[in-house]
Amino acid sequence: MKKVISWVAVLLWMALIFYLSSQPADQSNQLSTGITQAIAEAIEKVIPGTKIIIGELNHIVRKNAHFIAYMVLGILTVNALRNSGTKIKKSFLLAMVICVLYAASDEIHQLFVPGRGCQFTDVLIDSAGALVGSGIIYAAGAIRRKRQESGG
Repeated sequence: MKKVISWVAVLLWMALIFYLSSQPADQSNQLSTGITQAIAEAIEKVIPGTKIIIGELNHIVRKNAHFIAYMVLGILTVNALRNSGTKIKKSFLLAMVICVLYAASDEIHQLFVPGRGCQFTDVLIDSAGALVGSGIIYAAGAIRRKRQESGG
C-alpha cells in the first residue's frame, strides 16, 4: 500500500505541474503576481521603506516556483522508488532521469499553451530543484545508514 500511495503522490504532483503549465501566460502571470505582491507586502512590513520592483521580484518568484516544484517532485520520486524496493543510489539516478525528462516534456508542452514558450533555462532550474530534492533523500538515507552501523 505504501508503494501505491508513493506513486500516486508522484503522479498527482506531476498533474499539478502539468495543470499550472497549462495556464495561458496571462493567467499564470496573474497568479504569480498575486503571490509576489503578498511577498512584497510581507517584506515591507519586516523592513519598512524597502523599495521593491514587483516585475523583478515576480521573475524571481516564478523561477523559484520551478525550483521548488521540482525539488518536491525529486523527493516524491526517490521516495516512491525506495518504497518500490530500488536501492538508494539507483533510486537517486532514476529519479533524476524521470524528473529531467518530465521537465523537458513540460517545457515542450508549453509550446502549445497560449503566450507560453519552451525555455531551456527552466529545464535547468527544474533539474537543479530535482537534484536538491533527490539529494536530500539520498543524504538522509546515508545519515540513517551510518547511524545504524554505528549503533546510534
